[in-house]
Amino acid sequence: MTTLLSLLPLLLVLGLLASGRASALVAGLAGLAATLAASATLVLQAEGPAAVALLFRREVPAGLWLSWHVIAIIVTGVFFHRATLARSGAGGGTLGAGTLEASPRRLFSVCFLLAPFAESVTGFGVGYIIALAALRRLGTGGMPALLLGLYSQSLVPWGALAIGTTVGATLAGLTPGQLGLSSAVLQVPIHALYLLLYWRFAREAGVAVPALQKLDDLLWTAALLALVWLANRFSDVEIAAAAPTALLLAVRFWRDERPDAARLRTTLRTAAPYVALTLALCATRLVTPLRDLLKPLWALRPFDNQPAFAPFYAPGFWLLAIGLAVVLLARAPLGKVAAEAARGAWRACAVTLAFVVMAEFYVGSGMATSIAEALRAVAGRGAALGVPLFAAVGGFLTGSGAAANAMLMPMETALARALALDPAWIAAVQNSVTANLTMLSPIRVSMGAAILALSTSDAALYRRAWPLALPPLLTGVAAVLALLALGN
Repeated sequence: MTTLLSLLPLLLVLGLLASGRASALVAGLAGLAATLAASATLVLQAEGPAAVALLFRREVPAGLWLSWHVIAIIVTGVFFHRATLARSGAGGGTLGAGTLEASPRRLFSVCFLLAPFAESVTGFGVGYIIALAALRRLGTGGMPALLLGLYSQSLVPWGALAIGTTVGATLAGLTPGQLGLSSAVLQVPIHALYLLLYWRFAREAGVAVPALQKLDDLLWTAALLALVWLANRFSDVEIAAAAPTALLLAVRFWRDERPDAARLRTTLRTAAPYVALTLALCATRLVTPLRDLLKPLWALRPFDNQPAFAPFYAPGFWLLAIGLAVVLLARAPLGKVAAEAARGAWRACAVTLAFVVMAEFYVGSGMATSIAEALRAVAGRGAALGVPLFAAVGGFLTGSGAAANAMLMPMETALARALALDPAWIAAVQNSVTANLTMLSPIRVSMGAAILALSTSDAALYRRAWPLALPPLLTGVAAVLALLALGN
């Protein structure tokens, strides 16, 4: 009975999402309601009414506090994006202005650097929108553009300034840096397999990649992954994708385009908001005196097991500040931009709130541990092989690393402890697989089809796109098998 009640909210959420008839918000609210009811019932039976009241007094504020860290980035990230759109409308230019001749080097830069950079600083599919615009500049459209545009999501463990990784780390009892570092290790084989598929997709798009260029692509991919690892190791997880992609994008632009002074000025003016944001985030994390000043300034930490919130150190502050500067300099209507940002952000905020509070109750009531013990009893150590499968399903259905981690991380780290496996590496498998699978979520694929005005059926789209699920799934399964082998 205990296991059935513990499983019910998860099964309800997965069933609603899989049905295609319920949005992530509806599924999240239904799952939260079911979780509150199930946890109250179990705690009431075991400990009485006083324990139920204590559970709610403890977990509701903790869930709201953790949600706030994500919501602050969602709202400010969407505001920043709307500000850049308003600037474009006021004549400030866009990242996709003009037309360029397609080449293998330009295509690689769009898929592996430009679009992932945009996704890492804003998130929520913005990188996909920028990727599709850039691909159309190169004369690529239709199904090839949809497939290549999905590479914008290839560094989503660090998307939206790593909010999904931050949530997952907190629920797993890790620091964001620890989870980011182990996720960076797993991203190496994932990215290597992505690259193999990319060459095939590029050929189908009419941009054949010769052998020498493939070697060039491989070297730049290695440099990107090494920088991502180093950024996780020596800096903060928030900039672990934004800083490396920005750096390499600038070097690639100089090498491949050989811009004259006029074009360089135009490019810098067009990309100014993104350059300013990247410099501000890097400075606050890499310049020691500035970091030591801002990180403790007015920092709030009401819960010992939750991250602190330092308002002037948080990424959201810089997203908001630079977004405001962009709006004012462009003389765009601030009220209109703010209203558009609110309309664009509220649903993602509500989904995050529902899933994170749900996760807190799973941990606090012992429901996650109950499910883990039941899985161990049924499947033994082989139950660990369900981790990448659960992660894949969660990422695919929710389209959000933060939501999927909130839904599944408590159960999977509890399973790791029950099986005497390293919870940190199980958390990394969950985080990496679920984040990478968001690229194939119906939310992303349908967005791309709508932007490109494709009339192709969803079944036809997924027949072409499904190989992109293999890199994270194969990597996740291999990692779990390695953990099982080492644990014997």
